[in-house]
Amino acid sequence: MKTKDMTLVAVMAALICVAGPLTVAVGPIPLSLCSFAVYLAGAVLGVKRGALAVALYLLIGAIGVPVFSGFSGGLQKLVGVTGGYLAGYLACAALTGLGASDGPKWRLPAFMLLGTAALYAVGTAWFMIQTKNPLGAALGMCVIPFLPGDAAKIVAATLIAPPIRRAVDK
Repeated sequence: MKTKDMTLVAVMAALICVAGPLTVAVGPIPLSLCSFAVYLAGAVLGVKRGALAVALYLLIGAIGVPVFSGFSGGLQKLVGVTGGYLAGYLACAALTGLGASDGPKWRLPAFMLLGTAALYAVGTAWFMIQTKNPLGAALGMCVIPFLPGDAAKIVAATLIAPPIRRAVDK
């Protein structure tokens, strides 16, 4: 890996670390800008580097640095109720990265939607295991309230990521 790649991964991981703790409580799963930063990581850096930035964020949080929701950190957060969503960020960044290559304009937001679906699937399944809630209740607490915000984040990331990617690729 080149120095430029390592720097870009570190900068994007830092962005995720800054966005992650800033949350608004909306139930058991907090609303945060972390998914927006994850979209940017995948869209700007591509599959491998975007997922690596997320993995670095997760590692930083796992060792106890308070970069997770509500300025928390530690392994307990990764295995707790919201741990599936944290793990789902890896799939979200990777799938978003698949849509980041040149192609039709619909490609990037479509892959962000796929990434979001993977994020929701992993996170909601883990939430159901941890809380013993049925699917309907879990969707009502962990997915439906977040759809409008995630749609807005996808629109914003779709607009700002391509010019950043072009600048980074120079």
